[in-house]
Amino acid sequence: LTVAAPATLTGAAAQAPADAARLADEAALRRLADTLDHAVDTKDWALARTQFAGTVRMDMSSLGAGPATDVAADDVVAGWRRAFQGAKTSLHFRTNHLARIEGDRATMTSHGYAWNRLPAGVLGAEPMLWEVWGTYEHRFVRGAEGWRITGFTFTATHERGDRRVVTTVLPE
Repeated sequence: LTVAAPATLTGAAAQAPADAARLADEAALRRLADTLDHAVDTKDWALARTQFAGTVRMDMSSLGAGPATDVAADDVVAGWRRAFQGAKTSLHFRTNHLARIEGDRATMTSHGYAWNRLPAGVLGAEPMLWEVWGTYEHRFVRGAEGWRITGFTFTATHERGDRRVVTTVLPE
């Protein structure tokens, strides 16, 4: 009885496991960014915190927030919690995600849109809205708990509405 040696995968069949792993990583990166947006919009601050590594490189300079800086993730979430407390609402979403994965580090770019809304009676008789369009660049690292966000840059390309909506902090 002769047993043949196992066949060696070549061509497309050999590439399939690597492609599947890349697709799984890309899905995980999109999921992190989407979950962060969802957590902010639903004010789930504990969930928002779990999307980050310990320190986050933040760059919102295109919105006048000052230069890029490293911030403790807890402080990022605390700042958002204060900015969106009370009856202020928001909606964030992104599309056209393109990920570059290099080992345990990754970068993902996407186009984004966000709005912030204040209810009637805060700055005027009518509800007030501020909208912004632009591009995001999220940075990630893979660790023992999987991928986490280590930084993001938002580059605004267009905005509309009353910017006071962004800077107004409502009571809890």
